[in-house]
Amino acid sequence: MIARILTMTFNTISFNKIGAYMDSKRAQFKNIPVLKFIMSSKNNSIIKKGLVFASILLSFSCFSQQTINGTIVHDGIVRSYRLYIPSIYSGNMAVPLLFNFHGYSSNSNEQMNYGNFRNIADTANFLVVHPQGTLDNNNTTHFNVGWGGSSVDDVGFTEALIDSLSVDYSIDQNRIYAVGMSNGGFMSFRLACDLSAKIAAVGSVTGSMTPFTLQNCNASHPMPMIQIHGTTDPTVPYNGAAGWASSITNVLNHWATFNNCSPVPTIVNMPNTSASDGSTVEKYTFENGDNCSQVIHFKVINGQHTWPGSVYNLAGTNYDINASVEVWNFLSKYDIFGLINCISANVDEPFGIVDFQVFPNPSSESIQVDLKISESAVYEIYSLCGQLLKSGSISINSNEIDISNLDAQGYILKIGHQYKHFIKL
Repeated sequence: MIARILTMTFNTISFNKIGAYMDSKRAQFKNIPVLKFIMSSKNNSIIKKGLVFASILLSFSCFSQQTINGTIVHDGIVRSYRLYIPSIYSGNMAVPLLFNFHGYSSNSNEQMNYGNFRNIADTANFLVVHPQGTLDNNNTTHFNVGWGGSSVDDVGFTEALIDSLSVDYSIDQNRIYAVGMSNGGFMSFRLACDLSAKIAAVGSVTGSMTPFTLQNCNASHPMPMIQIHGTTDPTVPYNGAAGWASSITNVLNHWATFNNCSPVPTIVNMPNTSASDGSTVEKYTFENGDNCSQVIHFKVINGQHTWPGSVYNLAGTNYDINASVEVWNFLSKYDIFGLINCISANVDEPFGIVDFQVFPNPSSESIQVDLKISESAVYEIYSLCGQLLKSGSISINSNEIDISNLDAQGYILKIGHQYKHFIKL
């Protein structure tokens, strides 16, 4: 995308006007590291030569892994956010966008580290944006979900942030998700109700829905939902709190009914892999909803107001599951139309709809793919910069891919929405 902007620069303006043009574009380019030095110059010759160099450089390179501190103005308020861009992102293909909302009194930086999705984004190739809440009447950071008389339009802010990021990055508009911790979970549910035209699926960790949101929800499509909550949460009680927090049972029943799921969930006891954490996990699955939607609940028995699997080992944290992994495994299966490849998909597969293995790896001439489904599937091979190099169809009976014409380096094989790395010798 940067290279396209630079190309447009030279195609639409003559060099003798470049100074004025660059002045008008300084704000647009200021967050692109490779252009900061160039744009800081007032010398047109330096700008001209530097942009030529940058255009060539960026045409052949990946985005570096980076966290960007950004701002937009909405309703006259300067709103900030932290955007994580994995190194695998190139801008050559549209990728999902995940909103990760912090809890009450927290902030975007804390949530980025506490409810961490960055290592998952590094391989699954999606952007993670961490919005910053504003101060409420108690001078405490929050997102407005109907508490305490706040008048901040956080739904409008989220929509404006989607629009702003979509200008600068290649975002799959059908795969925008929201998740949050506590107050951030409430916010995700509010978006499911009030911004469903842009939100494909939502998740909540230790959050709930206000009774008002629950009773006035107006989602425009089936909304896949994952809820992770501890039974002994002292902050957002599992059984609800009068006036401001619906019980988790009522939240689950609302979405299961709205999505037309089976009313009785299947219940599975998750392996107690961490016997010392003082808690166990039950997984509830409401299945067979419209557009193959599901409602998933990880009920953390004796779990508290914490993010399971977090590297911050706070009291009451469960380590039988990793909330970030479970949330992404679930959300990533869906786009705004429902489960991707709804008819033929196996909805239990993580990170997408097709599970597969690649062998031999490394290889010099060809690779074979061990598919776990009987239907044929489309494969795509990308460079580590995200450039599509090869595509085709593959099946159990025709599972060999010729890679003899590829250069000797690493590549990414994508089938459905699952990725595997392989090396060409």
